[in-house]
Amino acid sequence: MAKNFPVNPKHPDRICWGCDRYCPAKSLACGNGSDRTMHPAEMFGEDWPQPVDWGIETLITTDKAPDDGG
Repeated sequence: MAKNFPVNPKHPDRICWGCDRYCPAKSLACGNGSDRTMHPAEMFGEDWPQPVDWGIETLITTDKAPDDGG
């Protein structure tokens, strides 16, 4: 069973968030490289789970069949 992912932990910088082990930042056990994976709150701010406009364009859909390249 997967652990619940904390939305806004008190000290996200103390843990690697790259897998379900949640290793201490100074003792990575999974071999996830030399750096820890940051929590989304560290990268995007405390309101990271709120739906916002990230500036990503939506896919364009058409009724036209794709070209077969031939």
